[in-house]
Amino acid sequence: MRVGTFVLAAQFPGQGPGEALHRAIRSTEVAEESGLDSVWLAEHHFVPYGVCPSAVTLAALLLGRTRRIRVGTAVSVLPTQHPVALGEQAALLHLTSGGRFTLGVGRGGPWVDLEVFGGGLEAYEKGFPESLELLLDWLGKPRVAGSGERYGFREVAVVPRADELLDVDGGGSPGGPEVIVACTSPKTVRLAAQNGLPMLLGMHCGDEEKAEMVALWRSAALAAGRSPESVREAGHVSAGVAQISDRAEDAVETLVKAMPGWLRQGLDAHVTVDGRHRVMRDPVAYTELLCGLHPVGPPRLAADRLAATAERTGITRFALLVEGSGDLAATEENVARLGTAVLPLLT
Repeated sequence: MRVGTFVLAAQFPGQGPGEALHRAIRSTEVAEESGLDSVWLAEHHFVPYGVCPSAVTLAALLLGRTRRIRVGTAVSVLPTQHPVALGEQAALLHLTSGGRFTLGVGRGGPWVDLEVFGGGLEAYEKGFPESLELLLDWLGKPRVAGSGERYGFREVAVVPRADELLDVDGGGSPGGPEVIVACTSPKTVRLAAQNGLPMLLGMHCGDEEKAEMVALWRSAALAAGRSPESVREAGHVSAGVAQISDRAEDAVETLVKAMPGWLRQGLDAHVTVDGRHRVMRDPVAYTELLCGLHPVGPPRLAADRLAATAERTGITRFALLVEGSGDLAATEENVARLGTAVLPLLT
């Protein structure tokens, strides 16, 4: 079982972005001290839901602050950035961290970000497969040319090469950084499977839905010619929420008091690029749903829920939101207990 944290750098009501980012940094340092496996960094623009606009930039800082823990993006949004630029950054972090970097990518949403960064709605609706293919070419080949509808350029040398890692003590592969894909639809599941890339599955999904997506991924990967061994060993990641307290009711109360205000403020700030109508989740009901799905409660309950998810879905890697209290000291304690009280129950 590989348990890590999911860091949004959430800006709670009454807080500034500096406070949110400081909490993100401290939670990562405590995660390493407490023996957790990884930290996963979200990326958002123009909203207090998460105030990290560049997951790879924050990853670079955190890789420099740590020595053992893996750092991944969850996710870097492909429709708002050039795949080659992202590939160069990923290769740089992979090589300089000794293989401790994981690149998570996704489509993001139909937000005004697409207008600001020039990708447009078409990049979101149609361009993800082309961007992913170009990114994977950059991470795996010595020379690359762009020959798609969106990206066209002459062949250039790939510098630095992601497969030239000298030190793999960090658990990395000499073939380049691990790449995972955030999946929320069967179409994206099939795309990830065809490329042999593991999935990141959202915290809003229950075990049954995640198990169905894993089953679809496996069948699509085998149909695409992936080896049975690689299909069995695919390291999918399940996102969730963790709040550890001695009593379950205390953990739930902590999140129900803090998270709805953050969710309401953060999600309401999203603006669609084309003015389409958005139906937002009820923040209190959503928080209660998350408390029921994920490791929220005493260490034994938390460990049992993680083990149950692993048994039902086959997923043994977790990215758990730990900042749901909105408080720095409470977040540090939550991360520490996740590592020192819950993790030993899973080994």
